[in-house]
Amino acid sequence: MDREFQGDLTLGNGAKVTGLSLYPGNFSSGKVPMVFLSSCDNLKELIKARNKIVVCEDKNRTLATQVDNLERIKVVAGVFISNSSEDITYYIQTKFPSIFLNPINGELIKDLIKCNTNPKASMRFNKTVLGTKPAPSVDSYSSRGPSHSCPFVLKPDITAPGTLILASWPQNVPATELQFQNNLFNNFNLLSGTSMSCPHVAGVAALLKEIHPCWSPAAIRSAMMTTSDMLDNTKQLITDIGNGYKPASPLALGAGHINPNRALDPGLVYDAGKQDYVNLLCALNFTQKNITAITRSSFNNCSNPSLDLNYPSFIAFFNNASVKSKVITKEFQRTVTNVGEEPTIYVANITPIEGFHVSVVPNKLVFKEKNEKVAYKLRIQGPKMEENKLVFGYLTWTDSIHNVRSPIVVTSLNSELTSP
Repeated sequence: MDREFQGDLTLGNGAKVTGLSLYPGNFSSGKVPMVFLSSCDNLKELIKARNKIVVCEDKNRTLATQVDNLERIKVVAGVFISNSSEDITYYIQTKFPSIFLNPINGELIKDLIKCNTNPKASMRFNKTVLGTKPAPSVDSYSSRGPSHSCPFVLKPDITAPGTLILASWPQNVPATELQFQNNLFNNFNLLSGTSMSCPHVAGVAALLKEIHPCWSPAAIRSAMMTTSDMLDNTKQLITDIGNGYKPASPLALGAGHINPNRALDPGLVYDAGKQDYVNLLCALNFTQKNITAITRSSFNNCSNPSLDLNYPSFIAFFNNASVKSKVITKEFQRTVTNVGEEPTIYVANITPIEGFHVSVVPNKLVFKEKNEKVAYKLRIQGPKMEENKLVFGYLTWTDSIHNVRSPIVVTSLNSELTSP
């Protein structure tokens, strides 16, 4: 998200560095002695330094170990030099005063300690900064595709805010345990995970259902996916923290980051009903008993099984060892429904996918009225891929108002799941 919770470390010479912190308590306004203990894995040294601000650097020990060591020894405060946003997300909520610095600011602190016989510093907390950049990004703990149970449907669908989200909290459970002060009780807490992003998506879906009461769940999902954002607030592709801040692939990002306002008017939707899902379950070799447990229906028609669900995304596996041809072709059938108000024409635009030829037939969709349905085929041609490779692009249907975008993934991941 485009906000950070910060703390300030003011050095003895008056210089100030800022880092990340969720410590909600107070700290002495006076200067406190400070010491650098590198990996902070020597407990005897930590005991001797428990009345100082202990500075750690996560080179030989993980951040988790360092935070745990300082908590066990009950040091006055800690400063952690780390470039791991993944670990900071998990351990930023410490019981003792702490600030997490990036390596650049960390070097300033280390230099100060080296150049002073009695380095001191003070800390200030409870600082929230809005508009931080770049944001959003896909956090490293976010679930990744392909789906293990059904790799033929591209997952995840979409990305939503999930890191350090303000969430309701029971009043009889401490929101934060504090080492030197009374525990903090509150109606709210800051939590991270899929359990935080899911309510955002569910809330948007509920709002869309209120505005469009006749839309099916599949249409609502389609509206959110095809109107999602690909760019962050620096106008660059959303990055994947778990993959070295490289542009996030659809297997991490899904179709994009949810944009509720744009989802209100998607232009086109990819709809699907009960029978479409039954066809998919049949193609996955589910038994009638299995399918009945899902559909709550005593009869399910398996006369037309299909792995090609009418979904607003595409995933093609090019690792079939049984195919001897040098060029493999994968085809997808899709039907889109015009949910716009007026007759319109949509034109296809495909971003190039390295090593593959992607085409759409027809490449122009003509709609004469609202709720009209038009079908098209997407074809992907290319060579069999080496194991664990991934390339991707996008199909975008565009009229004078709307851009209806779908991710296309070509991969050889999870080959053991894709034999059908």
